Amino acid sequence: MTGPAQRDSLLSANDNRRMFDRIARRYDLMNHLLSLGLDRRWRKKAVAMLAPREGGRYLDIGCGTGDVAMEVLRQGPGSHVIGIDPAAEMLAIAERKAERAEAGEGVTFQAGDATELALADGTFDGVISAFCVRNITHRARAFEQMRRVLVPGGMAVILELTVPGSRFVRFGHGLFLRCFVPLAGRLIAGGGTAYRYLADSISDFTEPAEIGRMMDDAGFIETRQIALQGGVVTIFVGRSP
Repeated sequence: MTGPAQRDSLLSANDNRRMFDRIARRYDLMNHLLSLGLDRRWRKKAVAMLAPREGGRYLDIGCGTGDVAMEVLRQGPGSHVIGIDPAAEMLAIAERKAERAEAGEGVTFQAGDATELALADGTFDGVISAFCVRNITHRARAFEQMRRVLVPGGMAVILELTVPGSRFVRFGHGLFLRCFVPLAGRLIAGGGTAYRYLADSISDFTEPAEIGRMMDDAGFIETRQIALQGGVVTIFVGRSP
């Protein structure tokens, strides 16, 4: 999506990083609250579609506080995960989670940019990204980078918040985004502006079918979309040829 809505709702890379640094300490709490606790189930479903295996190497793009990376290790014991994110405060929380879980060398967190992956071609058996693609301005470039670092046959799984297709569900969803999300962000996370951005970024996000076409254009095969909770969340899947 390259129209005015996307340009207005997306932040610059530096602004985005600073915003997530500011809300990092309350990020997990807000995710659980705003999803009514369903975010854990969504992550498990996405990782299950990645199907991590022992000895496999996986990349978590926009890893945030590390929940997806840790879920990859739970579902694929003996695998190795690299999690990248531009926000230092989010990475610090992710590292503390890994230490508590005694993940050892199973997971590594580092600063990184989804559109310029400083990683070799054909390095990973799978790439996963949760609630990140919506915040990327140059999405086509990010998908090209995902495919580049995958081995032939490697899987890419994208978990993202989307707008429901049903008009009735969409109306209620819109009220929730415009009214409750910014209010909860201000009262609980002290980040009303950040959570207004969150609501806008969901409302203005590219239609799921277009994301599928972008993955096709990036060279993925067998692409498909799985809508959860009536389309409030969508999982996008593609395979490297």
